[in-house]
Amino acid sequence: MTDSNILTLATILENSVRRFAQRPALSFVSGTPLTYAEFGEEAARLRAALRARGVRPGDRVAILSGNMPNWGIAYFAITSMGAVVVPLLPDFHPREIETFLKHAGCDALFVSDRLREHVKGIKLDTLRLRIRLEDFSMLGGEEEGRPLWTDKAGTCPSADVKEDDLAAIIYTSGTTGKSKGVMLTHRNIAFNALKVQTIQPISSEDVFLSILPLSHVYEKTLGLILPIMQGASVRYVEKPPTAAVLLPALEAVRPTLMLSVPLVIEKIYKMRVLPQLTKNVLMRKVYGTTKGRQFLHRLAGKKLKKTFGGRLHFFGIGGAKLDPVVERFLREANFPYAIGYGLTETSPMLAGANPQVVRYQSTGPAMEGVELRIADADPLTGEGEIQARSDSVMRGYYNEPEMTHEAFTDDGWFRTGDLGSFDADGHLYIKGRLKNMIVGASGENIYPEEIESVINTHRYVLESLVTESKGRLVAMVHLNYEEIEAQFAHLKDEAMQYVQQRVEEILHELHTYVNANVNRFSQLTAVIEQRAPFEKTATQKIKRFLHQTV
Repeated sequence: MTDSNILTLATILENSVRRFAQRPALSFVSGTPLTYAEFGEEAARLRAALRARGVRPGDRVAILSGNMPNWGIAYFAITSMGAVVVPLLPDFHPREIETFLKHAGCDALFVSDRLREHVKGIKLDTLRLRIRLEDFSMLGGEEEGRPLWTDKAGTCPSADVKEDDLAAIIYTSGTTGKSKGVMLTHRNIAFNALKVQTIQPISSEDVFLSILPLSHVYEKTLGLILPIMQGASVRYVEKPPTAAVLLPALEAVRPTLMLSVPLVIEKIYKMRVLPQLTKNVLMRKVYGTTKGRQFLHRLAGKKLKKTFGGRLHFFGIGGAKLDPVVERFLREANFPYAIGYGLTETSPMLAGANPQVVRYQSTGPAMEGVELRIADADPLTGEGEIQARSDSVMRGYYNEPEMTHEAFTDDGWFRTGDLGSFDADGHLYIKGRLKNMIVGASGENIYPEEIESVINTHRYVLESLVTESKGRLVAMVHLNYEEIEAQFAHLKDEAMQYVQQRVEEILHELHTYVNANVNRFSQLTAVIEQRAPFEKTATQKIKRFLHQTV
């Protein structure tokens, strides 16, 4: 077997440093990119410094930080020395962080300045090394601020890492409650990154703009390891990707590829595109016809592509189901969006399609190297639990043998917990989560996600959640208050009175509208205003377990 065929993160780094030495690798939007040669040198120095500090193969090393070039350097240094990386989401609560550091038995921690307060009070016997990620200097005690290595310090080669060695323990931020430590091997991660290229080829000329947290497997595999594997360049925004940060970044970077979650593009459509398309009576009249809507969407699409820098040819959307109205806009706008499906436990990609072959409301067919099946399919609808088998499926949940056993069928297939079906061409369609499904009074299967997709088509709704309360269906909705308030801005002091009146009218309209567009057993008993945005996971899915009762 040649080095290029060995599926380890160490080999990926070595091959890319050799093949793309002078190509740009990682940088902030406003920074000077590290070349691949410099990236490899920094990883080798950090590897040697960690080894000198007593970090050994198999030790757990956590990273708690937002996105930055040093995140990738730390990740590859840790994994290429045979240690196990534990990426922690920046949005985790300090109590969760302490729990995960303890559960994984972490020996060392890289932490950014912004999140240092989150770990200040944590005292664990195992955690003997804390490092500032911005400059790889020591934190705590007499060595505070001292560089982890000096200019005279040497480098060391990668360890003899095996494909089935554990590479990462990833703690999920679940929609249903308890987080679990997903164990992914080098083969799991490298295989997934390799096979994603059968969906969308990547070249050393490509430029990624990274806006999702690297601590989530979606961005880490597809937005870091995949581009590194192919010698592409990755740029990071210095601050959270709000519109004020993202727009100048897009202009400066002019990315060819981006990864996103549905909420990002849904907000752009509802808060920026749609108001412009319906800003006066004439445009609303034109927009109300099929041909008029398609014409306006094409015009809006041209402007949107310019906003994204003019070079974008792949805008990957994953992590949750895309609003069908927003997807219709993207299709009619000829925007190069692509859909993918996967889970943390599968490294993550299981199915996907690129912009040329994407099918409306489908996640695409199974990716090469992945087998998918529908278990216990309904004979009428073909719907059942999606189950997967692939080299990218996790080893199991760390220190949770019972949960690991429950996650797999007797014949070795991974239970995704998602409900779906295939069309005649093998394209996968997701219905919702098995745990979210509500059984109606007469035994009907009710999918909250389907009702929510109807609710979210309303122009004043940003997001919604349907839950069961005392045997009845209730919708909680978070509205687009910015647009509602704009209607009454000219009234000044009296505006708030009219805004609240309009909110009440919208809730009533919404209740009537939804019940007219869903089947009998999916009709709502009530629609309730959710004033604050819902709390979400890293991929912007609502944490449903926080709203089980109303």
